[in-house]
Amino acid sequence: MQTGPRFRNLSRNWHRDIAYFFVGLIISFSISGITLNHRRTFSSRTFSYDVEKIKLNLPSNPQDITEEFIQSQLPVLDIGNPYQGFQVRNGSLRILFDKARAEVSLETGEGEKEWLGRKYVLAEMADLHQTTNPAWIWYSDIFGIAMILIAISGMFISGGSKSFRKRGWKLALVGILFPLTFLFFIA
Repeated sequence: MQTGPRFRNLSRNWHRDIAYFFVGLIISFSISGITLNHRRTFSSRTFSYDVEKIKLNLPSNPQDITEEFIQSQLPVLDIGNPYQGFQVRNGSLRILFDKARAEVSLETGEGEKEWLGRKYVLAEMADLHQTTNPAWIWYSDIFGIAMILIAISGMFISGGSKSFRKRGWKLALVGILFPLTFLFFIA
């Protein structure tokens, strides 16, 4: 498709103005997306500001770790924050509190209790990235459409030897093939 200077100028204006409008959300989603990619090794929401070693006398059978048993251990833990629940998985017991948690090995009963603080700004970005608020979902959908418009208008900004038709399609093809290769052959 041959594009003239007027069409390229219109594409450049759309590309620029949409990007200006959404620059904060683009940066926020990019940063929170990176941190969420690494959520197994890095918490985007909390940081630990105090840690203490603990040892609990756990039942030999993990099936015996019940709500009643956990309630009996709360005074031993002496965390002081409101109790929220517990999980038994991957060989450990995790007891959750408001702004704190305790985690111990099912085998040894040894572990740590820690108090957590919120990583302000980064936590809010992650919350935006994952919220299910209906109004935000609509706004995010509009943002998704805007990203499509930015991508499409970006294909028509340049003319001549650097145009999408001459050179850009090759980069776009590689950009499409890489995630598809990862999705179907590597992941």
